[in-house]
Amino acid sequence: MTRWMAQWLLPALLALSGTSCATSHFSAARSGPFLSTSFRDADQKYLRFLYSEDGYRWTNVPGTFLEATVGVSRQFRDPSLLRGPDGVFRLVWTAGWHGDPGFGYAESRDLIHWSEQQFVPVMTHEPATVNVWAPELFFDAGQYIVVWASTIPGRFPDLLEKHDNNHRLYFTTTRDFKTFSPAKLFFDPGHSVIDAFIVGGSGHYVLLCKDNSRPNLNLRVAFADSPLGPWQDESKPLTQKFTEGPCALNVGGDWLIYFDAYREKVYGALKTRDFKTFTDVTREVSFPENHKHGTALPVPREILDGLLKRAPAEFKTPE
Repeated sequence: MTRWMAQWLLPALLALSGTSCATSHFSAARSGPFLSTSFRDADQKYLRFLYSEDGYRWTNVPGTFLEATVGVSRQFRDPSLLRGPDGVFRLVWTAGWHGDPGFGYAESRDLIHWSEQQFVPVMTHEPATVNVWAPELFFDAGQYIVVWASTIPGRFPDLLEKHDNNHRLYFTTTRDFKTFSPAKLFFDPGHSVIDAFIVGGSGHYVLLCKDNSRPNLNLRVAFADSPLGPWQDESKPLTQKFTEGPCALNVGGDWLIYFDAYREKVYGALKTRDFKTFTDVTREVSFPENHKHGTALPVPREILDGLLKRAPAEFKTPE
């Protein structure tokens, strides 16, 4: 561990415990209710939810809540949800595997009634872009940050990667989801990388991501003084090969990092208090069958009650 990282950790932990999860994915130690976005590989069209009272045992919220209608592929994957300081939930998602140079966006106050969907074409200035994968939301200093992974063939050395599957992370910022800053490079660790998730505040930030290089295909963390980087001290792999889609949730003073072990078809978790040492608690968590990765966050009790009370007959697809 570098001296910079050691000096960072203690004040970072103090800052993390006081940051509002409603705006930056962090919360003070607390119990539920918690909500997680979800999708299923079987259809890749619909927004689904899970809920939990303790962050360890998760249950399906019956039904579906949004059907993707934007983008060339009209696909729905990797839903990232954040509740802004105005109480509005913002949702972004992967609109297509390939050929869609942007992501989907919609907003809601109750997670039942949604705005008209829009397609945000963030990579049209790079016509060779292969994809825009797993957009992730973060709020800091009055603006929303959206981070995603794209491949621009030939932009970086391929090494062991396929020419059309060599990702780096990019970002845009917005205050109103109408006007967006030009997309810029967010993180280039010298290897293919996808699935960004930012946590932190008050000048101390952690980036969870997937090392998508062929030898690894597992999760790492990096650190910065700003949510826009530069990111330093990338860790050694935290998980086994074939894991992706990390998100973090503060539960009772511990940080649970959920991840998708996609080859094993298991949803796992790590526990940490300092983002330096980690304990695998996969055997302690349970998730519904077929759940695919999304974002977990605390929600007001009335929001969860509203979702659970919604009549199944109103849903677009049966369970």
